[in-house]
Amino acid sequence: MYRLLSFAVALAFSILPICADDFAVKGRDILEKNGRAVLTVQVLLKVSYSGASTPNETKEDLTGTVVDSSGLTVLALSSCDPSELYQRVMSEEYSRSKVQTEIADIKILLDDGTELPSEIVLRDKDLDLAFIRPKIKPSNPVSFIDLTKSSPAQTLDQVLALYRLNGAAGRSCAGALERISAVIKKPRTLYIPENIMTATTPGAPAFALDGNVIGVFVTRAISAKGASSRNYRNSVTPVILPAEDILKAARQAPEAKPQGEKPAEAKPPK
Repeated sequence: MYRLLSFAVALAFSILPICADDFAVKGRDILEKNGRAVLTVQVLLKVSYSGASTPNETKEDLTGTVVDSSGLTVLALSSCDPSELYQRVMSEEYSRSKVQTEIADIKILLDDGTELPSEIVLRDKDLDLAFIRPKIKPSNPVSFIDLTKSSPAQTLDQVLALYRLNGAAGRSCAGALERISAVIKKPRTLYIPENIMTATTPGAPAFALDGNVIGVFVTRAISAKGASSRNYRNSVTPVILPAEDILKAARQAPEAKPQGEKPAEAKPPK
């Protein structure tokens, strides 16, 4: 019995490197095929609140996923404009402080260093999505991830996330191993990544090992009321939104934002 147990343990450990190597090989192939469709989105955000004489300006490098050849790019709304998240999670404090946010500038940075001045054309507050388009149509088609070629995920599946590093790392495209810890079915399907700190950023796409996209990392927030309103960690969690939901929202994105008007708001699915 002891010999049989020892053999089983030895066999398990001998298989682990093979599985890891298999993931690495497939992961490198996925990154090679899709890395140019995962781009840095640079946002200049102005935030003003009661008692402040001038707005605070912050410039952030975010990860965006290009979803069609025209340059339509999706990112997490809570990353480029956190006002909706604050209102939902800290409604009382947010209201008292009279916080106002404004996206003063937003642009897509291509691999070759080209900067594409862009604008938000569609917001989906419920799904935490913002869709941006270049203000001037790119002269050449932009590499994109085909959301129609997607795969579902199951609990404990390993998935590959692609994201952009910061300026100090040359804004290179990087990959991270993630694992699905749970799958929520209602009110809509959401994939919950393991509660382990990784380098994956909101707006990053997640891929199954068959090469198909699973979805995009966003933030799910619920209203915190009463005694629990001080424990914000219970009200916010990272999730992977399935590709099919992102595709439905993307099809509502207009070609351009009307001059002087706010971005369109996505209609909830019927």
